This record gives sequence, C-alpha cells and structure tokens, in this order.
Amino acid sequence: MSAPHDPLRLCVYATVAVLTWVAGPVAVTAFAVLAFAGYLRAHRQGLRRSACVLRDVRLVLAYLVVLAAAGAAGAITRWT
Repeated sequence: MSAPHDPLRLCVYATVAVLTWVAGPVAVTAFAVLAFAGYLRAHRQGLRRSACVLRDVRLVLAYLVVLAAAGAAGAITRWT
C-alpha cells in the first residue's frame, strides 16, 4: 500500500500567494529577481528546457523580466 499523495506544491503556492498579497508589488519584484537569477545561472550551466509551462529557458527569463518590471512599476506607483 502506498502513502497518500502529499500536495506540497499547493502549500508552496499558497505561501507565495500570501507573501505577495501582504507585500504586494515588492514581493512580486523580489520573487521575479530571485527566479531570474536562478534561471540565468541554470541557463549558463546548460539548461535549455525547463519544467515551467513556457519550456524554453529564454522565454522564462523574458517572462521574469516583465514580472520584475511590472512589480517595480507597481511599487513605485504605490508609494508616489
């Protein structure tokens, strides 16, 4: 008999959502920059296909740049 499925991924998504809700655009920017750094490092080490829905690492990097810019713009407009 196998152990029941642990939906850990859903817990991670919920935690990220809460952090984003609480910290707003700053959290979006921070997560996007962190993810960009990780994907850039992996890309430099030879990763070309990702498990991300976008698959191509270059598309993932572009997506993360857009997210970081949107988060930064949201943070700026929130405080001005």
